[in-house]
Amino acid sequence: MKFELNRRTLLAGLGASAALPLPVFAQGAGNAVVYTSNNQQAVQSITDVARTKAPNMRFNFVTGGSAVLLRRMESEAGKPQADVFWSSSANTLGAFKPLFESYRSPEAASIPAMFAEPQNLWTASNVHVVVQMVNTNQLGGNPQPKTWADLLDPRWKGKIIIADPANSSTAFTILWGVRQMLGAEALRKLAVNTTVTPAAATVLRAVAQGEFTVGLTFESNAYAYVAGGQKEIKLVYAEDGTFTTPEFIVLAKGAPNGDAAKRAFDVMISREVQIALLENAFRRPSRGDIDVSKHADLPNLGSIKVFALDENDAAAKRDAFLAEWQAAVAAAR
Repeated sequence: MKFELNRRTLLAGLGASAALPLPVFAQGAGNAVVYTSNNQQAVQSITDVARTKAPNMRFNFVTGGSAVLLRRMESEAGKPQADVFWSSSANTLGAFKPLFESYRSPEAASIPAMFAEPQNLWTASNVHVVVQMVNTNQLGGNPQPKTWADLLDPRWKGKIIIADPANSSTAFTILWGVRQMLGAEALRKLAVNTTVTPAAATVLRAVAQGEFTVGLTFESNAYAYVAGGQKEIKLVYAEDGTFTTPEFIVLAKGAPNGDAAKRAFDVMISREVQIALLENAFRRPSRGDIDVSKHADLPNLGSIKVFALDENDAAAKRDAFLAEWQAAVAAAR
């Protein structure tokens, strides 16, 4: 089964994701302000479903990197502007707990308990799988990498790109995973071979346009280019084990739009929205009542070797790990 979308529409949408205008926020029963790190396709999935599921609600989205938006919420804590933050990994959210309100959505009944924070500070909106996004036109005679260990070979110097883990929970998950799987020396070797970009969207665009051979990202981001018709783009699920991480939605403490904020939260983890996100943005659902194979041409999660990560350990050691990575990058220059 093939699930395709128009490439021009896809690329236009990806490019637009970082440029959505800041709306003038109206507060009221039917308005909700959502700070989101997600791209235009994902945002559109929400608004399309909400048009019929919550016709009286208006969603105002502000886009940016996950850590950037969380730091913005931190600076606005005295007068919160966001109702909902969507989305990031627990390893990043753990550092911002005072910004979140405990909330158990009725929709969470269909989401496994393992995908919610014990105090309901956050609930999984989808599950990400890490991939190596490879442009086969840029291999230059080298064999396609199959493992994380392959990327440590000097032949890949200058051919790999990743976002800054200080701003991107995607990059943090990947680099933390490599560090846990292969150790400190492997992380230093990876830093030597890798270019770091401030924006996660640059990783995708640079590989798709042939500026780099390998981009380190999430499956949902890279598969969009495959579905868009770029046959030279391949997704590598590392044979030595890849990493998975739920992405979470949170209710902001002091959400200015009150009950409307909770209603927006409910809509955003509803079955209808998770199916729309799977079909339009290739996000694996967190709900247990959706059959992925009926909606997207993605491998069954059970067929992928996964290296388990401790999200709580990652959150507790986030600052120390970022310092380790920054030192490795500085030494590699």
